[in-house]
Parts: sequence; C-alpha cells; structure tokens
Amino acid sequence: MREILDQLVSWNHENITYAVATVVQTFGSAPLGPGTSMAVSEHGVVVGSISGGCIEAAVVDIAHDVISNGQASYQRFGVSNDDAFAVGLTCGGTIEVIVSPHTPALAQMLDKVQQSVATQAPVALATTLDSTNATHLLFDDVLHGSTGDTDLDRAIEIRMAGMLDVGSSGIAECSAGDHCQSAVRLFVSSFAPPPRMIVFGAIDFARAVIQVGKLMGYFVTLCDARPVFATRARFPEADEIVVDWPHRYLQSQQLDGRSALCVLTHDEKFDVPLLERALQLEVGYVGAMGSRRTCRSRERELRRLGLGDTELDRLHAPIGLDIGGRTPAETAISIAAEIITAREGRPGNPLRDSQSPIHARIPEAMPAAARHV
Repeated sequence: MREILDQLVSWNHENITYAVATVVQTFGSAPLGPGTSMAVSEHGVVVGSISGGCIEAAVVDIAHDVISNGQASYQRFGVSNDDAFAVGLTCGGTIEVIVSPHTPALAQMLDKVQQSVATQAPVALATTLDSTNATHLLFDDVLHGSTGDTDLDRAIEIRMAGMLDVGSSGIAECSAGDHCQSAVRLFVSSFAPPPRMIVFGAIDFARAVIQVGKLMGYFVTLCDARPVFATRARFPEADEIVVDWPHRYLQSQQLDGRSALCVLTHDEKFDVPLLERALQLEVGYVGAMGSRRTCRSRERELRRLGLGDTELDRLHAPIGLDIGGRTPAETAISIAAEIITAREGRPGNPLRDSQSPIHARIPEAMPAAARHV
C-alpha cells in the first residue's frame, strides 16, 4: 500500500470515494506478495497493481461494485478457477484479495499512516477479513479502533506490535484468551522504517554496493575510520556516512533481522573486532570480503576469540555468489544476489534447473529484508 498511499490521502481530501484491493495471501507462483495494493476511484481512475496485470481488469469490476454497495469483497483467483483463466492468471499461482470500501475511519487512519511514513515512524494498519471490514491502527504502541472487546483488542495490539517489530505484513488470527467466539482474522500492513544496510570500508567496491543497496530499498550507511576516504564526494548515494571505528559504531546501533552488514575492509585490525560483534547480533546477513587465504586467517582469529560453528556458519565469506564478477558493479550484484538468497532461503541456482514455484519462499527463510508494504 505504500506506493499508493499518497494518492489515497489525496482522494480523501478531495472527497473522492474509492475502493482498495489488497493481496492478503498467495500460493505458488503468484507474481506479487501480500500487502501489494491497488485502488479504484469512483471516476474509474486506477493506481497500483496487485498481480502484474493478470487479474486487474476483474478486480476493477469488483471494486466498482464495492464502491456502489459499500460492502467489502473477499476474492480468490487461482489456476483451478475458470474465472482466473478468463482474466489471465496463467502464472500457476493463487491470489486471495480483499477489496475494501472507503470509510471515514480508514481515511483518518491513512492520514496518520502518511505522516508516520514521512517521519519514518513505525505504524501498522489492520483490516478485519469479515463482513465488518473494521480497521485498526497501531501507532506509538497505542491501538486505535476497537472491537468492543477489551481482551480481543489487547490480543490484536500484541499481534500487530510483533509483526511491526520485524516489518512483516500478512494474515493474523487473534482471539480473546480461550474464547474462540471472540476470534478475529485480519490482515496487517506494517509500515516499518526501511531496513538497514551498513557498508564497512570506503573502497571503490563500496560505492557500487551502496547503489545496489539503495535499489533494494535499504537505508544505507557507509562506515570507515579514515576521514580522508569516507566523504560525501566519493559516496554521494549513501544515506549516511560515518567516520568511526567499525566495531565501535556497530556497538552503538540497534539493528534487527532485516539488517544487512557488508564488511569490505579486508583488514584484520578492522575486520576481526567488527565480525566478533556482528556475528553475535540477530541480523539478517553478515558478509565479509577477502581472498580465501584472508578468510581462513580471519576465521582462525575469530575462533581464538571464542566464536564457534554456530556464529561462524552465519558468515558469508568470501562475500557474494560465485557468478564470476570482477568489476565493482558485478561484485555488488553478486553480493545483492547473496543477500536475497539468504533472506528468502533459496539456493541461488538457475531457475531453469528448478521445478519449485518461482516466487515461493522457503518457510525457514529469514525475515524479509527489503520488502515494504
């Protein structure tokens, strides 16, 4: 929804009625994931996409019905559905979509979401997947919007907070204790700040990694202890440039499972204290540049400092996938590819050699690093 948020708020201020279609669940090779949204105004204006073109025409028709009757509509499109073939869903996947009408409550909450996104404050929006189509907003650890059941509201608040902490969006089922009759199923859209990528080492390769990191949606920081190299002139694309010892800077940061750390210094006086700390953090990716000889020497030193197989197995070194990259740009692409495979739990093999769904995630994969709703 992030991509169409400004348009929705604009329509709210212009008193234009609309319906929002949101992907709430996918199976198989559905092209776009949960949280992807499109909207249709009362005048027929369409913004966003939920399937890359497969089912948009059908959803537009449904949206006009929702605008007319004010009732939410839950739809499922799949390869076993004749209607899916008719509208073009031939990718082999299944998509579940909730089409929600514009309401005054939703309009107020979207204003708050827009303000929060602008200031990078975390906020979550939830819509119940039932006939009530009620909306809830979690902002500053306070839940706005009530079910009328205090215990159920508390359960919703806890679940939304947990999903917001890791920046995930998806279906959540909440109930008031053991009272199944009070259960509610809702879709939570998390608007978390961008995930962090920290690039350590102000070398030529770093600029290419920063550029690719920005394309992936990261907030990218460059850190180097040498002020003559860590300059805005050399790294104009970086969101932030920090002159500090890498391990000391890392110690001061609050990171999460979406964060990626790229160690490009390949100098043990920087690498070893930095990696000793990095490999004990619950971040999504830690990679370190260096020759195989350098990597072996670095590993021996880390073991001497007390790190074991559990920590060292998390280290991607030499950094990147083996695609034969030589230039800074090619090396950055190999690093980006490895970050994605680590995030998604995929092997990184050619798609032609695999029979598994193209867009499916392996359940054991780490939290998504650059996926924003």
